[in-house]
Formats: sequence, structure tokens, C-alpha cells
Amino acid sequence: MVGDSLSAGYNVELAATWVGLLERRLAQQGYGYRVVNASVSGETTGGALARLPRALALHRPAIVILELGGNDGLQGLPLPQVRDNLESMLSQAQAAGARTLLLGIRIPLNYGAEYSEGFHAIYAQLAKQHQAGLVDFFMERVALNPDLMQDDGIHPNTAGQPLLLDTLWPALQPLLSKGSSPE
Repeated sequence: MVGDSLSAGYNVELAATWVGLLERRLAQQGYGYRVVNASVSGETTGGALARLPRALALHRPAIVILELGGNDGLQGLPLPQVRDNLESMLSQAQAAGARTLLLGIRIPLNYGAEYSEGFHAIYAQLAKQHQAGLVDFFMERVALNPDLMQDDGIHPNTAGQPLLLDTLWPALQPLLSKGSSPE
């Protein structure tokens, strides 16, 4: 799992994050995967791209989930830069033998509709190009519900974490193998 604060569990107890819940669900359903959460709050696609080669070599993952881009979008980074970083991460993960899942992000209209729409389109384009799994909008079930969000309006609270997992589970499940020992 390579992501930003949404996956690092900003202000949420680690066991209650969607990544912690994922690890429990995998074990309960008989999947033999170990979850490594290489997410960092505040991470950008550029930062994750710099860290990815070491993580791939160290953990040799069977599956790589990428949840990145929100911080890039909030900073208004150029769309080609965001796209190139995500594409490079997908390519590296797949070259290392991992199946990939891309979690799409939507950003506010701060930089205009053209930027926001172009940003969101990157995820579907790359998933198609790399035959990666895709969740169109990872925050879909929680983003506009204040009861599921922290006071900052950006990060899901503890109550929102199970919904994040439920949002990505249908896209992740086809990538899983029962009884797998990916190390």
C-alpha cells in the first residue's frame, strides 16, 4: 500500500484505518497476504515515486495499491507531472511482478473545472493503459458526509474507514489469490 494521509490513517488509530481493516479482512477470508503500509501523510506522487524502488525490492509485493495524487492536486502541480509519476509507479510495480490497483481521487474546483476534470481523468487513462484495477473515486462514500469526515473536511474519521475499505474491496478482490504466500 503506497499512499498519503488517507491511507496512513491521519488522526485515526492504526488498527481502525481502512488498511488495518483490510489486513483483518484478508486474514478472516483466508487470504495469505501480509499488508505493508508504506503510506506517508502529506505524500505526493513525486515523493512516493522516489521511495517506491526500495519498497519493491524490500517487500517484493504480489499486489501494489496506489492511493496518491490528492496532495499534488491540492498544490496545483502540472497534470503531466502527476500523470508521469503515477505511470512510472505503475510500470515499476508491474515490472517487479506485482498486480496493481489504482485508487482514483477527485479534487476540489480550486484550480478550475478543466484542471479538476483533467486530474480525475488521469486515473482511468492509466488504469486502462496498464490494465490495472481501478477505483474511480476512492472517497466517494465519505467525502460529502460530515459525519464520516474529520473537522478538516479532508480526512475520513474512524467511522468512515470501513466505507473506504468497502469502496475498494470489489476492485481488489479479483487481484487476490486464496492461500497466497506472496513473500
